[in-house]
Amino acid sequence: MFIINCKNYEEISGDKILKFVKIVEKVSKKYKVKIAIAPPQHLIGLVSNSKIPIFAQHVDNSKVGSTTGYVIPELLKKSKVTGSLINHSEHRISSEDISKLVMKLRELKMISVVCVKDVVEAKKYSKLNPDYIAIEPPELIGSGKAVSNEKPEIIIKAADAVNSANNNTKILCGAGIVSGQDVSKALELGSEGILVASGIIKAKNWKKIIEEFSKAMNN
Repeated sequence: MFIINCKNYEEISGDKILKFVKIVEKVSKKYKVKIAIAPPQHLIGLVSNSKIPIFAQHVDNSKVGSTTGYVIPELLKKSKVTGSLINHSEHRISSEDISKLVMKLRELKMISVVCVKDVVEAKKYSKLNPDYIAIEPPELIGSGKAVSNEKPEIIIKAADAVNSANNNTKILCGAGIVSGQDVSKALELGSEGILVASGIIKAKNWKKIIEEFSKAMNN
């Protein structure tokens, strides 16, 4: 799995997201790599009919109905959203909400990606059997310094923690990934995919960098 978190970057605003999705669709097909994107929440409707999986950047543990402003799993499902990030370092939530949301997404047959800041959290939340645990040390997010280079032991230990849960959860690596070499290194260390944001969204040539990452995923 190769997930691109678009965050709320200006580079992806308005109809720019449509251009971005077209590029991702073509690269995904060309290299036969499963690429998902998490667009800004308010742009989900613009891209929900695309040929690639669409994820929400955040989802709330709340119900259908009178819940103004909340992002509701059931409604995301009806909008053809495939899954969601949960507990991203920029939008942390409680352990109770994480647990309930993993369960809710499973019930809805949606993909759950629980973001964790360290190995302790990786071990704790992998027991919930989410589809993915994404390890992202907060201090490296957006830094351009890949965790696979700066703190490779974190990926190794997180992968061990996830594997020891003995369920279907897979490990993703994020934070500071800016090159195909970073991707290759993460995979070598035990990651089964990547979660990337600024390394792609802020790149001058989207097609070139997404192809670079995709080639690394295939090696």
